[in-house]
Amino acid sequence: MFSSRLPHSPTPNALSDQLARLRERRIPYVDLTESNPTRVGLAYPPDLLQPLADAASLVYEPAPLGLPAARQAVAGDFRRRGVPIDPQRIVLTASTSEAYALLFKLLCNPGDRVAVPVPSYPLFEYLTRLEGVEVDAYALEYDGAWEVNFESLRCALTARTRAVLVVSPNNPTGSVLARREVERFAALCAERELALIGDEVFADYPLRPRAEAARSVLDQEYALTFSLGGLSKSAGLPQVKLGWIGLGGPPPLVARALEGLELICDTYLSVSTPVQQAAEALLGRGGEIRDRIAARTRANLDRLQSVAARYPACRLLAPEAGWYAVLQLPATRSEEEMMLDLLERERILVHPGYFFDFPREAFLVVSLLPPEAPFGDAVERLLARLG
Repeated sequence: MFSSRLPHSPTPNALSDQLARLRERRIPYVDLTESNPTRVGLAYPPDLLQPLADAASLVYEPAPLGLPAARQAVAGDFRRRGVPIDPQRIVLTASTSEAYALLFKLLCNPGDRVAVPVPSYPLFEYLTRLEGVEVDAYALEYDGAWEVNFESLRCALTARTRAVLVVSPNNPTGSVLARREVERFAALCAERELALIGDEVFADYPLRPRAEAARSVLDQEYALTFSLGGLSKSAGLPQVKLGWIGLGGPPPLVARALEGLELICDTYLSVSTPVQQAAEALLGRGGEIRDRIAARTRANLDRLQSVAARYPACRLLAPEAGWYAVLQLPATRSEEEMMLDLLERERILVHPGYFFDFPREAFLVVSLLPPEAPFGDAVERLLARLG
């Protein structure tokens, strides 16, 4: 009766069972997986969302690619990051996840394939499968810094590959593509007539950037390219649903892509009028929130580095940007056993590396968003037990 595109329901494991028991008994724990900036004690201006009540929102004027003023505001936000773009090359979406879905509809037939990096965010499995698209993985490798294994990428490409996905800054590694890597991606995609899709939602949160870091996948004109972003990260507002796609590359391909996206977006018209009317104001004040998030993540990274330095068997895989950090620990036990031990004995929840498709054990992923005092206490106890 139901579509085969629906992913299989996840089977509860020992970790999820233990977490459910703690929640049922209302036993507190420190959540080092927290990814929602609205739940970590950051101060938001009380009038920040007032522009959503603008009277202009009472008038509905469907615009498939987005209202012109909102697209202009997003183009201005690209320019703030040093990435010039014509507002006519901006497409508004309700979220980055929806942006992926639109692009898979634009680029892929059922059964076509896209190449995705590993380690990376596990949502790709669901987003692709729901669109009838298959995934092939290429490797990110760490040797003092994260780099793309381009040989593994070439091996991942098939006759049915339609796009290559990059995530920069990456979630969870915090790695940022170097300019030379963007050039190699673009040249490869142009050679094989593939689209390049760049998830850049964490671009506003540098931690320890390299001098050769690329600003955006749009800093080249060889390949048809899509840059994804949204208010969820750029203004710390995941509940205010506005995302965007910036297009770059050869003008004929860009024009054809915009034509296809306009048809798809006109079918759904998913972006609300109030958030489009408020886009300029929200982006304009986003700096207040970004500064607070950035101060929190940098302070927590400094604390984590300081603590990890006392445990020679533990290695912090230094992030360059984003909200997360990766710890590599001695693989004396499975990651799941470590997670269970931390949750049971220390009341600390972290992500295991296998959640992000790390190729081997043992890796832990921690969010840098939690309040500084409980974060510092938690990483002290975490490394004292496991490091």
